[in-house]
Amino acid sequence: MANYFNTKAVHFQKNDGEKNVSKAKPIYQTSAFTFQDLDDMEEYFSGEKEHLYTRYSNPNSDDLGHGTAELEEAPAGLATSSGMSAILAGVLASVKPGEHMIVPLDLYGGTYQLFQTELQEWGIEVSIIDFRDLQNVKQAIQPNTVLLYAESVTNPLLRMEDIAGLVAMAAERDGMRVMIDNTFPTPYLLKPYTLGADLVVHSATKYIGGHSDVSAGVLTGSEELIGKAKKRMISMGSNLSPFESWLACRGLKTLGLRMQSQSDNAARLAEWFQESGSAEQVFYPEGLSEHGNGAMVSVNLSDAYDIKTFFASLQWIKIMPSLAGVETTVSYPVNTSHRTVPEDIRSALGISVQTVRISVGIEDSRDIISVFSQALEAAKK
Repeated sequence: MANYFNTKAVHFQKNDGEKNVSKAKPIYQTSAFTFQDLDDMEEYFSGEKEHLYTRYSNPNSDDLGHGTAELEEAPAGLATSSGMSAILAGVLASVKPGEHMIVPLDLYGGTYQLFQTELQEWGIEVSIIDFRDLQNVKQAIQPNTVLLYAESVTNPLLRMEDIAGLVAMAAERDGMRVMIDNTFPTPYLLKPYTLGADLVVHSATKYIGGHSDVSAGVLTGSEELIGKAKKRMISMGSNLSPFESWLACRGLKTLGLRMQSQSDNAARLAEWFQESGSAEQVFYPEGLSEHGNGAMVSVNLSDAYDIKTFFASLQWIKIMPSLAGVETTVSYPVNTSHRTVPEDIRSALGISVQTVRISVGIEDSRDIISVFSQALEAAKK
């Protein structure tokens, strides 16, 4: 059995027991599976056969769930149609109407919108508070609190969450669970399940897929909770298609290599921004992992730079609302990822009209720095 990350990432797929196995896992591009007779079909319902209908399961989506769980060192995993659907499946496996969950202010804007509007309309109580001081979390716990939800590294200002502190707090209350969005670090840099989290979720659209050509989500955790989440996924029809599952599995194989290269580049870029004096604040984690601190860098540019000119001068660095492809890209949080977050909350967190979120790619770091240097020069007021 493989012990190290990159070996596990390459060899996570099952061969389905065939004698003469295709080197590349086939795409099971089918909506349903056939049976020889009624007894053969009954074997699915008794657990002897794995697949009936692709909304329930498919070899490709099963591979993605299993492979990510193995890298997270969690017992089970589930692939879904997007990161948001994976979050929703995990929450609904943990929280019932009338129960309460606590989430941080500095969430990804789409997650904030889900928790602030949709969940509360369904009767799930949500407290959105400042997690920078965990005493705030402790004070927000109610008799019906069953879930603490957080991001391991926050979007976009890259605050590292005190996962151990949340886990310790949850352990004081019978039945309280911790769910962590681990999209930014990936299991290459951080494994929240090994720190005591009950569920770990990923937008596999980002680093797991890795090439900006798939929308997918993965939820990992205990067999019990993933089983509950799978029932929600099936009922809501939020399964992942075979082809997108196959693409994400292909990306998963090179996750460690890409994250190492991108993290190294991000560290160099963050250091350059610090030394250039162009930013009032540079946001980059410290001490996240022995492998590095992630591939995201955020900056609050000085008022000496015109933000529109800066974005317009980035040459081959693309402007986009997402992140984590092999190419370096930038986004503008106030207009994209955090557009739905109220301005007073953005301001309190430090997200301003001068905030730039940078997803660092695998290009040569010297070329990346050169483009940012030229854009800043062009944007000087």
